[in-house]
Amino acid sequence: MLLMTAADDATDPAHDPGQASGCEDFVLTLRCPDRPAIVHAVSGFLVQQSGNIIESQQYGDAETGRFFLRVHFEISRSNVTLESLRSDFGPVARNFGMQWELWSAGARYRTLIMVSRFGHCLNDLLFRWSTGSLQIDIPAIVSNHWDFERLADSYGIPFHHLPVTGETKAAAEETLLGLVDDLNIHLVVLARYMQVLSDDACRRLSGRAINIHHSFLPSFKGARPYHQAHARGVKLIGATAHYVTSDLDEGPIIEQDVARADHGFTTEELVASGRDVESQVLSRAVRWHSETRVLLNGSKTVVFR
Repeated sequence: MLLMTAADDATDPAHDPGQASGCEDFVLTLRCPDRPAIVHAVSGFLVQQSGNIIESQQYGDAETGRFFLRVHFEISRSNVTLESLRSDFGPVARNFGMQWELWSAGARYRTLIMVSRFGHCLNDLLFRWSTGSLQIDIPAIVSNHWDFERLADSYGIPFHHLPVTGETKAAAEETLLGLVDDLNIHLVVLARYMQVLSDDACRRLSGRAINIHHSFLPSFKGARPYHQAHARGVKLIGATAHYVTSDLDEGPIIEQDVARADHGFTTEELVASGRDVESQVLSRAVRWHSETRVLLNGSKTVVFR
């Protein structure tokens, strides 16, 4: 997630999802210490820019004393650009100590998808992307197996095979991170990628890598979790989408959901239902992130749906 602070107002074009030009709709998100007059200052700025608010959402966290805001607005003046808006908003941001983003509402996040040998989440994301329901572009698919090369080819997306063993893991990660830089990637999605990223990779992808896992953790760790769940007769199955951190499967949660199961479910039916939930939860997380609806709040998230 690209953040601009009061101390550093210059965006990095190599990692800036807001490079689209000629768009009259914009989105501003911010987080800062909570204090009076934040909304007034933002509204006043928009009035000065001849802005019209289309959607506005805010949240004040009483526990942390932090304030969060997302504003979708349109500009009627033709001489107002994304760059001029960013420049003009700088003094407001500095006055309130804001971390903020300002981008064209139609800008698309360049998204790299990683997968291993379970393709349900990958297939779901590709279909949603192809129908225009996700605000992303997909320059590459990366996998440690060859299973989904043909699927990637069918969508015209370059497929990169990066085998991972104990001896090749470090080199594979460096190649991955090189792709992230070379392809100007804004978001990495682990769509059932079954390799643990190193602490260094997690730090370098902080706030811009999303993972999906079944919500049985920590009850059913290890191999074949749905089989373990079936043996225990679970009545709810679910999935969690979260940001990747060095704490395995414990990053800030973006979205969760569940589906009911009963005594008549076979193991195969339980697995199929679980995969459906995983696909839906991950696609929602990707959509909200790419629309800049997710703001980090320490170990939690604020999601303006």
